[in-house]
Amino acid sequence: MGIVVLTMKASVIEMFLVLLVTGIHSNQEMMKKMKRPKFTVPQISCDVRAGKITNVEFIVKCPPGCQDPRYHVYGTDVYASYSSVCGAAVHSGVLDNSGGKILVRKVAGQSGYKGSYSNGVRSLSLPRWRESFVVSGETARADQSPSVPGTAAQPVTVTQVPGTTATEATHTILPKPSPSAGSTTSSLQPQPMGQRSKDLAGEPALWKPEPVLLDAGFVPKEELSTQSLEPASQGDPSCKVDLSFLIDGSSSIGKRRFRIQKQFLTDVAQTLDIGPAGPLMGVVQYGDNPATQFNLKTHMNSQDVKAAIEKISQRGGLSNAGRAISFVTKNFFSKVNGNRGGAPNVAVVMVDGWPTDKVEEASRLARESGINIFFITIEGASENEKQYMLEPNFANKAVCRTNGFYSLTVQNWFSLHKTVQPLVKRVCDTDRLACSKTCFNSADIGFVIDGSSSVGTSNFRTVLQFVANLSREFEISDTDTRIGAVQYTYEQRLEFGFDEYSTKSDVLNAIKRVGYWSGGTSTGAAINYALELLFKKSKPNKRKLMVLITDGRSYDDIRIPAMLAHHKGVITYAIGVAWAAQDELDVIATHPARDHAFFVDEFDNLYKIVPKVIQNICTEFNSQPRN
Repeated sequence: MGIVVLTMKASVIEMFLVLLVTGIHSNQEMMKKMKRPKFTVPQISCDVRAGKITNVEFIVKCPPGCQDPRYHVYGTDVYASYSSVCGAAVHSGVLDNSGGKILVRKVAGQSGYKGSYSNGVRSLSLPRWRESFVVSGETARADQSPSVPGTAAQPVTVTQVPGTTATEATHTILPKPSPSAGSTTSSLQPQPMGQRSKDLAGEPALWKPEPVLLDAGFVPKEELSTQSLEPASQGDPSCKVDLSFLIDGSSSIGKRRFRIQKQFLTDVAQTLDIGPAGPLMGVVQYGDNPATQFNLKTHMNSQDVKAAIEKISQRGGLSNAGRAISFVTKNFFSKVNGNRGGAPNVAVVMVDGWPTDKVEEASRLARESGINIFFITIEGASENEKQYMLEPNFANKAVCRTNGFYSLTVQNWFSLHKTVQPLVKRVCDTDRLACSKTCFNSADIGFVIDGSSSVGTSNFRTVLQFVANLSREFEISDTDTRIGAVQYTYEQRLEFGFDEYSTKSDVLNAIKRVGYWSGGTSTGAAINYALELLFKKSKPNKRKLMVLITDGRSYDDIRIPAMLAHHKGVITYAIGVAWAAQDELDVIATHPARDHAFFVDEFDNLYKIVPKVIQNICTEFNSQPRN
């Protein structure tokens, strides 16, 4: 009996141990099932902008190579949402050029973003933007977010972008964790700024998979949750140009090719990223006569420009490109039509075959007005057809420079689309837009030189060297800056006029040949003479600068001649040497005298003021509208 009882007790104990072991194993299996499913951190490409992602806070993986200047970044520490996410991460030092995981947190927009150079990335400055973001390492805590002036915790909603419909501006909903996790989940509502959405383990939420709307060229490993939160584009600030397209609407072009031309304009508009802080675009169509289809201020984004292009109908008639260029010079680039003054003016002339009028003179006036002319010739004249051209080699006679940069030749209309990228690259390269007005290429400068007896032969040569040193700083040609000179004593003599020499070397040689006259000092009469014999022949689109050099007090009245010069728009710089009277210099000089009147005690010190005179000429120029 005792043996039976012991055997039963052993069986019970054995059964209990089996159940205990089975229970522990089952519990472990259940715990495994309850663990949060692992989400893969999605990889983005270098060109993805923060504004394209609606999540307030997300983790992404950047690829190597985002240090490239193609990926624009705006700001320092706090970046405008128009910036490349990965480019900003490299600029901030969170990543190096080898890539990696980052945490991105949206914050409020700033009143301005200051550019800087950091970690191999040059960030750009930008006017105020409605949304910003900061970047930190993947493991950074939410309560360690950088301090951003003017930001406050606020709930995030996806706002409707101007130009979108109500159905397009939908909210982004983060996907729910799998029900198999067997746990309560955190709220699915968007979290306030500066806070983290939490998962089961209290870790930062990953940017989770859903349909994606990203920049062209982005190929994610997983579909990501996005919707356009980005504000209406302010345009690409690295391409701030005022752009006019002169399109050929002549009868010879035909309806099909006219549609191809419109599609080309649409592609250009899309590539340019039009906006008030970037490029602006207008269109003029020409046939017998030109007409503005829309001007620079009509449309402020690429989408609206594209819609306007679609509505353009063909005018017909001849192909009078020269008349169109004259029209653009006189009418298009004006303040009332949206010309910004500080942005280069660019005119792109498109012509089918060849123009039916002459373009040379109209183009010269356009260049002198600061317009950079590009020519796109489609299906140009064959050797047999050249006999019918009114003006051979018309493109070289029209463009800003004949170095190949401003001319594009397209063999047939069906190849026109290949010209989009080369053209956009060129018109946005503002450093190479040689016809844009600057303080060095847009003036008629008249030197009025005192040749009185008190100067002496040796000092007169020093004065001529001063004149040459100033002239050497300018871009001299018949369409850029022009130089003229008058010498005076009691009498006056025109040494050479504005239209006599069109190269810098010829001007410098002419200065060397000026002979010393000797006599009295009638400065007032010399100013009148220069106004009548020199500046009367100045071109209306040139800035008129008079540089008067004298070494003594005038024998005649200088007040009325000086007032007349100012009234005629001649900007006068008065240079006094040795015995020159400061009160007379101040009267001769344009107001304010402190910027336009200079004095040196010896002729040998004239060279010292050359940089300051040039600086003041350019400062005065830049304070006025450029075009």
